[in-house]
Amino acid sequence: MDRDHRSAPQDDRIPVGISACLQGREVRHDGGHKHSRYCTEVLSRYFRFHSLCPEMGAGLSTPRQAMHLVDTDQGVRLKATRGDRDFTDLMTGFVDRTLDGLAGLRGFVLMAKSPSCGMERIRVYREDGEVGRRDASGLFAGALMARYPLMPVEEEGRLNDDRLRENFVERVFVYDDWCRLREQGLTAKGLIEFHSRHKFQLLAHSEATYRRLGPMLADLKSRPLDEIADDYIGAFMPPMAQRVSPGAHVNAMLHLAGFLRDHLEDADRRLLHEQIEAYHRGDVPLVVPMTLLRGAQRKVAQPYLARQQYLNPYPDALGLRNRV
Repeated sequence: MDRDHRSAPQDDRIPVGISACLQGREVRHDGGHKHSRYCTEVLSRYFRFHSLCPEMGAGLSTPRQAMHLVDTDQGVRLKATRGDRDFTDLMTGFVDRTLDGLAGLRGFVLMAKSPSCGMERIRVYREDGEVGRRDASGLFAGALMARYPLMPVEEEGRLNDDRLRENFVERVFVYDDWCRLREQGLTAKGLIEFHSRHKFQLLAHSEATYRRLGPMLADLKSRPLDEIADDYIGAFMPPMAQRVSPGAHVNAMLHLAGFLRDHLEDADRRLLHEQIEAYHRGDVPLVVPMTLLRGAQRKVAQPYLARQQYLNPYPDALGLRNRV
């Protein structure tokens, strides 16, 4: 992965979609917005946001009637909360026109609770006006996730959770690396190198998947390379959405420390293990033992560890490991 983790040049930022109201655009049904300063002032240093509002894109104005999802004999429909107006065909038309053009995105930040953009837990009403269930996605969000199941998608409100925020950003950088690999032309060497530099990230998220994917790449002549690559990334990305437990981080860090054991002085080795244990107890954040690991790796110049994105999964300036 050759992306510079220092402040990214404006034209080298990662393309990520975002609900337009989160950028402060007054596109909501009441004429307002839901400006996310974390997105526009922090993540925008590294993400080049592409905004859209499905409801405005479908041809609706602002302000406009409030809408909700309704279970009907014709399936789930997007209808006005007052009156009988049905917006489903307008929304599905927008979705059909738009989804193909989003293939270049590496992630998407959605507005929660929206019948168009909500990622999950969206209320679906019965025709008598009562809530029937709370397990739906908004019409645009559901279609987006179905078309691009590997793309990292998150709701803005959930980014207030330290672990969810860290997880989303990590996945965006990994997915961007994968998309660059495919855009530059898939090769057996490129696939092996991708696995090599991300294997300790995968180990932290899912040891079972880590142990399964290595053998998948052992014989790249057994099947067409594109087929192997599709199976590989299809197995790789879902466990990356799992938040890493402290115990799993400790396991990954101890694996990395094993490569340094014979090259460190006793005092450095003791300090590293003390801080890994302190992290496991919850006494220090992840950044503390990780900084020691990175410093030890630089001191001994271990080339295999130098390639591990687990040590540098995203820019330090985001401060994400200071809070997990």
